[in-house]
Amino acid sequence: MTLTIWSDFACPYCYIGETRLERAIEDLGLKDQVEINYKAFELDPTAPKEVTGGTPERFAKKYGLSLDGAKQQIEQISELGRELGIDFRYATTKYSNTRDAHRLMKLAEAKYDRATVERLNEALFKAYFVENLVLADHDVLLAKGKEAGLKEEDVKAVLDTDDYNDDVRLDEREAALNGVRGVPYIMFNGHFAVPGAMSIDGFKSALQRELKMQEKEEAESASTERPHQCGPDGCRLL
Repeated sequence: MTLTIWSDFACPYCYIGETRLERAIEDLGLKDQVEINYKAFELDPTAPKEVTGGTPERFAKKYGLSLDGAKQQIEQISELGRELGIDFRYATTKYSNTRDAHRLMKLAEAKYDRATVERLNEALFKAYFVENLVLADHDVLLAKGKEAGLKEEDVKAVLDTDDYNDDVRLDEREAALNGVRGVPYIMFNGHFAVPGAMSIDGFKSALQRELKMQEKEEAESASTERPHQCGPDGCRLL
């Protein structure tokens, strides 16, 4: 089963949703049967590379809340993360541009195995929401890349250039074509999508639904008689 996930490292529900999904996969014993493809989705492509203010102030302005109201909602979101065992510190995050973090993920997907990609994905979310590091800082990205198992020279080669920039934009164009307007957005085998961070039980139901659909398609494919046919490359021998 292939899951395609559009997300951003500055999105709290993405970290929470992906963690819940991972728990659902583990609980169902599907770790070896599920492959996750990560897709870039910048919530704010114009975000500065330097931190310009605090998260509660930015949150209040964006959603038209009082500062106290913003702090209360931020704490409620953080509590959802803590329920999963994450030392979630949303209120003190340092908001900045995430393009280079997404480019680093593209490097990992292009040159490294799935385990390394998953480690980097987790390390980048943790860097932002737990360690409160600046994801636009190249020193931070270099450290997190090495922590996940990427070679230092590979990371530096990407951060010193525009490598994989087009790949990030391609993901975002694909998101637009699929009607993705918010993240997390999780597509199951291209059949159906879950727009948002469901509960662990909700993800279990979605995974089980897709498994049944996959098994049905495989059974129908195995039982379907293949007709005799000839073409430019010859005739099909049955």
